[in-house]
Amino acid sequence: MTPEQIGQAYDGITHLWQGDDFNRDNGMAEHRRALGFVDSRGSALDVGCGCTGRFIDWLQHEGFTPEGVDVSARMIELAQQRHPQVTFYHQDICQWPLPKHYHFITAWDSIWHIPLSEQKPVLTKLVKALAPGGVLIFSCGATDEAGEHTDDFMGPEVLYSSLGVNGFWQLFSQLPCRIRHFEVGQHPQLHSYFIVQKT
Repeated sequence: MTPEQIGQAYDGITHLWQGDDFNRDNGMAEHRRALGFVDSRGSALDVGCGCTGRFIDWLQHEGFTPEGVDVSARMIELAQQRHPQVTFYHQDICQWPLPKHYHFITAWDSIWHIPLSEQKPVLTKLVKALAPGGVLIFSCGATDEAGEHTDDFMGPEVLYSSLGVNGFWQLFSQLPCRIRHFEVGQHPQLHSYFIVQKT
């Protein structure tokens, strides 16, 4: 599946994030952990920002000037309605040249939807887009090996991919960053996250 197809799939399921049963606390403890490594507040980017604005709200509360990017046109439309003063981009993160350096980047439950062949280029781009000392937090599949598959758990079929835990570690060892934290959680799901800091 292409990122454009992923965006179209998400256009039709925005209601899953707008209902009262959506857990807005998901990932917040992990983001607070990442904040502990941040040297200075400044610009921030929410990759795969969706429509809830929960990370945008949190980043603003913590003193950042956040922006959001998403491949779903409908998600961006709803996000802009919620935060009319925030800059949002309707873009494919695989192709989009990031417009500036950021002090904090989050890609929570988002970039695992990009093709496996794009995992390394996108993560490399995100690390390079960090300001010195900037922090990236992203979630990923806690698989042993690299791979990709499609799943229709949410309704429409969408793609998931992962470099595998060792693959992510190997990539970051080659980039100008340090791994500050790694954790596997949400058992029995194969869900994990990294916090990395630009050197």
